[in-house]
Amino acid sequence: VQLQASGGGLVQAGGSLRLSCAASGDTFSRYLMGWFRQAPGKEREFVAAIRWRDGRTYYPDSVKGRFTISRDSAKNTMYLQMNSLKPGDTAVYYCAARIYYSGDYSYTGSYVYWGQGTQVTVSS
Repeated sequence: VQLQASGGGLVQAGGSLRLSCAASGDTFSRYLMGWFRQAPGKEREFVAAIRWRDGRTYYPDSVKGRFTISRDSAKNTMYLQMNSLKPGDTAVYYCAARIYYSGDYSYTGSYVYWGQGTQVTVSS
C-alpha cells in the first residue's frame, strides 16, 4: 500500500485548505483511513478517520465542526477539508491506513501504512 499526501501550504487564520491522499496497492473497501498531524516538539495526534466501505467518520473534539474527512472510491483518494483554520493547526499532516476493525481509530500505533506528510502553516 502506498499513500501520497498533498495539498498543504500557507494560509491565514480563518482560511481553508483541502488535503488529498492518493492511495494505491490494494482494495480499500476493507480499510480505515485517517489523518494525523505533528507539530514541532509535539507528539503525532489524531485528526480524523473514515471507514472506507461506508464513509463513517471519526473526529476529535479539537477539529469537529471545522474539518471534514471524505473519500472518492472511484479515485482511491481521501480528502481533508479544513475550514476556520487556526495557528494551532500548524503541523505536518500525514495520511495513514490500516485494515478496519472496531476501535483504536485514534491510536497512531494501530495504523500500518503512512504517507510522507504535507506541511500546513496557518499565520495569525
